[in-house]
Amino acid sequence: MAWQTRTTRTAYENPWIRIREDQVIRPDGSDGLYGVVELRPAVFVVALDDEDRVALIEIDRYTVGASLEVPGGGSDGEEPLLAAQRELREETGLEASDWTEIGDVWALNGAAHAREHVFLARRLTRATDAAASQLEEGISEVRFVPFGDVVAMIGRGEIRDNETIAALAIAAIRLGRLA
Repeated sequence: MAWQTRTTRTAYENPWIRIREDQVIRPDGSDGLYGVVELRPAVFVVALDDEDRVALIEIDRYTVGASLEVPGGGSDGEEPLLAAQRELREETGLEASDWTEIGDVWALNGAAHAREHVFLARRLTRATDAAASQLEEGISEVRFVPFGDVVAMIGRGEIRDNETIAALAIAAIRLGRLA
């Protein structure tokens, strides 16, 4: 038997997030209550320069503090590729002329409905317009790290953001860097 939804009600909603509370029948047939966080689709960008270095941002997150991540964020209702291009420009001041969607993942699928698209961006150049939103978002640095070093940083716990780790893993597999 699969999960069945009896009733649904919105417990909270704003332009970016909706939290719903569902009365359910569990797979074992018993009654239950399930809270689900619904987010718009998100995008994450593994941006590689000509020296095979990954663009990472250092960002101060309201929820967890300092975090080292690949550029990314909400799609804001845009098509995923357009959102990825916007996020790369806003968060790093970079543009890319070579874009490939390399996969997608679901964030926190035990509690959320949140699809995330992962893109590989190459042939990077400086955007003509400055990355004005960096300060607003708490981005203090954009750094380029050799791809192999990024994997080691995950192992040392220097990169702990799950979307970044998933995006880098997908990129590593697609680029033939992991067996």
